[in-house]
Parts: sequence; structure tokens; C-alpha cells
Amino acid sequence: MAVNLLGNSDVDARVILNVGGQRFETLKSTLKKLPATRLSKLTEQLSYYDPILNEYFFDRHPGVFSQILNYYRTGKLHYPLNVCGPLFEDELSYWGLQREDVEPCCWMTYTKHRSTQETLSILDSLELDTVRSSRQEVIKKFGWDDNYEYVQGRLPKYKKMMMIIWQIFEEPRSSTIAKVVTVISIFFVLVSILSFVLQTLSMFRITEIDFVDVYINATATDRTPTLNRQQVHPTFDIIEWICNCWFIFEIIIRFIVSPNKKEFCKLTLNIIDFLATFWFTFTWVLTKLNVNDNEALDLLSTIRIMRLFKLFNHHPGLKVIITSMKFSSSVLWLLIFFVLIAVAVFASLIYYAERMTTKHPDENMFKSIPDALWFNMITMSTIGYGDLYPKTMLGMLIGAVATVAGVLIIDLPMPIIVETFANFYTHLRARSKLPKTRRKIGPAETTVKKRTPISAVDNGQNLKLLGPATKSLMFGSKTILNNNMMSSMA
Repeated sequence: MAVNLLGNSDVDARVILNVGGQRFETLKSTLKKLPATRLSKLTEQLSYYDPILNEYFFDRHPGVFSQILNYYRTGKLHYPLNVCGPLFEDELSYWGLQREDVEPCCWMTYTKHRSTQETLSILDSLELDTVRSSRQEVIKKFGWDDNYEYVQGRLPKYKKMMMIIWQIFEEPRSSTIAKVVTVISIFFVLVSILSFVLQTLSMFRITEIDFVDVYINATATDRTPTLNRQQVHPTFDIIEWICNCWFIFEIIIRFIVSPNKKEFCKLTLNIIDFLATFWFTFTWVLTKLNVNDNEALDLLSTIRIMRLFKLFNHHPGLKVIITSMKFSSSVLWLLIFFVLIAVAVFASLIYYAERMTTKHPDENMFKSIPDALWFNMITMSTIGYGDLYPKTMLGMLIGAVATVAGVLIIDLPMPIIVETFANFYTHLRARSKLPKTRRKIGPAETTVKKRTPISAVDNGQNLKLLGPATKSLMFGSKTILNNNMMSSMA
């Protein structure tokens, strides 16, 4: 005869939790410490209660549950290092706990996955690893997925041609023709910029001299040069026109086949391409009209150099650099703000310090505060041209302090920007090694089976737990009658 060494009250106070095949045992009073949670509402009427084994079964992660159960015991929730952040969040949500309950010592480790998820979502939006979009994806971008013609499988030929041309110009790795078009586009960009640079060399320019007839007397004249100017060699005009004909053709075709014309016009690279092409045509017309002596027009023509940014579309690493700068924009603006304040403060100090301590005003190199602003900007950035410098001891001291302050102000935020770029680039390399297609896990098929484990020597104890509705249980060749049902029928 078995002897119960524990009182009935102690047995009733304990509860057994089977989580993912691992059994946990605690007191009911412990689970009541956190009301309005799943464990605080355990009753024997719940579907996951097993009356035979007298336990609650949960098909959840046992490692995370051990920390959750300790939270009920100690009142402190710690983050396990051997699980991923989203998994931990799902478990907290299932058990009815809040993520704010995590202890401060684990908060940085726990929230690290959020920055990772944000980084991955940004990389997904850049479509860096997209080689060729599927037909359904392209149709969805054009907004034809709800079109009656598409549903009937009868898209017009011009729409099919638009999709093909769009992929050729917008997805450089989608086909052999797309790769050829990409190489041609890059070639013309490089040739245009190289031509713009080389035409400034004197060896590639032509000197034009205008002569005026000067009458010496009634019978003799002399030709006197009046204007000496240099013109670009005509070969460069031919090269520029060939390149710009390609740019005009490219931007017109891309605009025609664009799924969203408004978004196309808002893209920065498209705006730069349009302005560069327009400005080349405008300056060429002015040149033919002999209105080419305006230096401001020549300055604005440098916008064609911005076409180099078109190369960013063809290299994922370049896109990551720009994205990192955008992601760190708040830090960069804060850096610029503090640098400007420091430059203004030290410029005022060194200007008046040199002015007060210099015996002769002509010896003061800082004639105005703008001169001091230039000096402090160069000094704080540790470039130091040497065109301006203080001559007095007080001015030198202020310049030294400005140098140290510049190093601290500029260098301290730099690790944040570098870490952002390293984070993006690390995830980019990791994504490149992932398989393009991954196995998809379908929904689980649940089959409900009535299963009652019972020992050969039962003596009707488990039948009492099942109630009077069960007539009998079969175990092998032995049939056990339910005495509870017999008595209720009697």
C-alpha cells in the first residue's frame, strides 16, 4: 500500500507544465503572481490539460519558457542568449507578457534584432539581389494585375513589349540585351565626362584671334588683333552630341515604358540626367550665338559630372554607401551643427585676440571675422593650408584649442557612421550567400485522436477521472468496466 508522504494541500498546490516535451513543476501560487497572463488562468477544463498525466501540455519553446517561469518566481525577466529576438517576442506574446518586462541589463541585447530587421527591410527595398523580376511581378508594377485582358490571358502586344523594354533598361542583369544596353550606357557616361574634363586642357583648345583693319593713311591699312580667345576643339562637340543623343534616347524610352510616370520624374538620377542633357543643348545654342563668355554658364555645365551617380544603379556596394549616409543623416546633421557652432565661436575669439595683442594692424592676418571663419574651418578639419595663421601667443593658444576641439567633434560621431555602413555591408554579403529559393513550411495538419494511456493494473482509478460517460476501456485483451457509470445507471 502506497503512503502519501505529502499532504493533499501540497499536492493540490503544485502544477506540472509540459512545454515542448520538457516538464516543469511549480506552485499554483507562483503562477498567480502575474495576473491576466496565460499561466495565471490554468484550469482543468482547458483543452491542453491531460487528466491522465495531470499536467498541462504546451507545444512551445522550452528554453524560453524556463526564463518565463523564472520571471514568475523572481519577478525578473532575462533574455536567453541562445534564441533569436523575434522568437522571444513571439513567446512573450503567447504567454501574455510584455516586452517592456525585460530587465535593463538584457535590453540592448534583446533589441538588437530590431535594428537587424530594419536593415534587412531597407536592403529588400533596394532590390540589390534582384536579377530578373517574374512576369507576375512586372505586371503588378504596371498595375495590370486586375486588368480584364490580363485575367483573360490576352494582353496586347504593345503592353508585352513595354514590359520587355522596361526590364532591359531597369534590370541590367535580366538578359543579355539588358547587359549590352548597360555597358553602352556606362560607356557613354564615361566618355562624356572624360570629354568634359579633357576639353579644359590648353592642348585641346583652339586659339581664335580677331583682326581689325586700321587705316594708317589714305593709301595704307594695317590689321591689328583685337580679341584673343580659346575655343573648344570641334571634335569634342561631335563627341558630346553623340553621347547626348544616346542620353536623350535613353531617357525618352525609359519615360515611355515607365509604370509610374510621376515617380519616374521624382527620381533624383532622372532629374540630373534631364538637367545635364538640357544644359548641354542650351550652352551649345549659346555658343553658336557667340554668347559664351559667361562664366556662370560654364559653372552650371558641371552638372553633367553628376551623371556618375548613374553608376550607382549598377553596383550594390555603391547603393549601400548612399543608403548608409541617408540612414546616418541625423548624426551627420548633428555633426555639421556642432562644427558650425565651434567654428563661429573660435573665429570670433581668434579675431579679437589677434586684434588686441597685435601692435600694428597691418601685421594682423585676420582682417575680418570671415577670414577667421576660413582659418578655423581648415584648422578644425586638420587640413591646415597655412595661408592664414595667428602670430600672437594668445592667438596660437586659441588655434591649438580649436584643433583639439575639431578632432573631438568630428571623430566622435564617425564610429556610428562607420558601424552603420559595416552593418549594411555585412548583411549584404550574407544575403548574397543565401539560396534564392527557400523551403516553404505549410500549415500543420492536426488530427485529433482519443488516446488514453492506462496501465494493465488500473483498478478503475483513471476511469474515475473520465467520468460516468465512459463505459469501459480496452487494454490488450483486458476490458475494464466503469463502476461509476454502473452506479449512476442504477
